[in-house]
Amino acid sequence: MFDSLSDKLQRVFKNIRGEGKLTAENMEVALKEIRVALLEADVHFKVVKAFMEGVRTKALGQEVLSSFSPAQQVIKIVRDELITVLGTHTARLRTANQPPTVVMVVGLQGSGKTTSSGKLARYLSKNGHRPLLVSVDVYRPAARQQLAVLAKDLDIPIYEGTPEETKPVDLARSARRQAEISGRDMVLVDTAGRLHIDEDLMSELSQLKEALNPTEILFVADAMTGQDAVKSAEEFHKRLGITGVVLTKMDGDARGGAALSIRHITGQPLKFVGTGEKSDALEAFHPDRAASRILGMGDVLSFIEKVESAVDQKKAEQMQRKLLEDDFTLEDFRDQLKQLRKLGSLESLLGMMPQVGMLKELKNVKVDEKEFTRVVAIIDSMTPKERDNHMLINGSRRRRIAKGSGTSVQDVNNLLKQYGQARKMMKSVSGGLLGKKMGKLKLPFPNPFG
Repeated sequence: MFDSLSDKLQRVFKNIRGEGKLTAENMEVALKEIRVALLEADVHFKVVKAFMEGVRTKALGQEVLSSFSPAQQVIKIVRDELITVLGTHTARLRTANQPPTVVMVVGLQGSGKTTSSGKLARYLSKNGHRPLLVSVDVYRPAARQQLAVLAKDLDIPIYEGTPEETKPVDLARSARRQAEISGRDMVLVDTAGRLHIDEDLMSELSQLKEALNPTEILFVADAMTGQDAVKSAEEFHKRLGITGVVLTKMDGDARGGAALSIRHITGQPLKFVGTGEKSDALEAFHPDRAASRILGMGDVLSFIEKVESAVDQKKAEQMQRKLLEDDFTLEDFRDQLKQLRKLGSLESLLGMMPQVGMLKELKNVKVDEKEFTRVVAIIDSMTPKERDNHMLINGSRRRRIAKGSGTSVQDVNNLLKQYGQARKMMKSVSGGLLGKKMGKLKLPFPNPFG
C-alpha cells in the first residue's frame, strides 16, 4: 500500500543526490515535492503540516547543507520523522493483572471486525495465550455464525451463549465467567457495528465498557477508506477511549494515508495490520520497519521473523546436509516449495526486500501463485523412484506425469529444467559461490512469474 508514496519519495531523493551541492533553494523544492507526495498518499493535512515542520527545521540546518553526504542526511531526517508520526516504538497488547484480559474489538460495519477478531485470536494463541472468542452482535445472526465458523477452523473455543442471553452485556459477562472457569487468559469480544456512528451504537459500547472494564479497546479500520477511517477512529476515541488500532486491507490499493495519520490524529498507536484474507495475515505493527519500507530500505527483520516462524528447523538442517552431499531431489524441491508457501504471498515477501541494486526490480515482478500448485501436482504425479532420480524421466514417463497432473508435457519439461537450475544454484550456495553464480541463474522457483 506504500508503493506509490515510496516511488515518489525515492524520486525526490534521487534528485537531491544529483545536486552538486545542497542549497536552501533546491532543498525547498525537495521539501515541496515531499509534501505533495504525502498529500497524494491521502495523509491527513494536519499530519502533513506537523511532519513538514519537523523535516524542514532539521533539513535546512547548517549541518545538513554543509555535510559531506547531504542526501543521506535528508533521508535519515525523513525516516526519523516518519517514525515519529507512526509511533516511536512497537505498541504491544496490554494484559490485565488478574486474568482474563478482556479485549473489545470495535468499529464500523464492514471494516473487518469479525475477521480481525479471529486473526487476533490465532495470533495470541501462537504467542502463548489461551484466547476465548465471543460475538455480542445480537442484531446480525450472520456475524455470530461467521465468528463460530472462524473459531472452529482455528480450533479456538468460542462462547456461543444461551437462548436467554439476548443482550450484548449478558453475553460478554457470561463469556468472561466461562474464561475464568476454563482457564482462558484472554477474552476477545467482537462487538456490533453500524454503517455510520450513531447514539445507539455508542451507548451500547459504553455499557459494555462499563460492565467489562476491558484492558484493550481496539478500533478496526479499513485502510481502503482512507481519511474516512481516520475520522471514524477519532470519533470512536472521543466517545469511547480506544487504546489502539487494527488497520485492515493493508494489502489492497490504499494509498497509505490512514496508516500515517491515525496515530497523530487519535494519539493512539497502530497495533496490528491485516495483510491478507487468510487467518495468519495479521502482523504486529512496527513503526521503524514501516518507515524503512516506505523509503525503499526493505523490511528484512519481518522477513526473517516470517521464515523463523514457518520453517521447520529440523528439516532445514536435513536440507543443509543434502546440499552439502549434492543429494537435492525433486521431493526435496517440492518440500521447499511447500515451506515457501507457508511464508505467505510471494509478492508480499518480495516487497520486504530493500529496493536497491539487483533487488530494485523485484517490486515490479508479477507472481502467478497458482504455478506453485501446478508444480506440486506434477511432482506428486511422479513415482518415488522418479522423484529420487530425475534422470529416469524419459518421454513416455513425461507424458504419463503430464496426464496425471492435468498439465502438459511442456510444463513437465519446464519444471525439470528449472529444477536443474535450482539444483545448480543450491550446489553453488553450499560451495560458497553464490556471489559469482547468482547473476547467471533464474530464481529457484518454478516459473511463478508471469
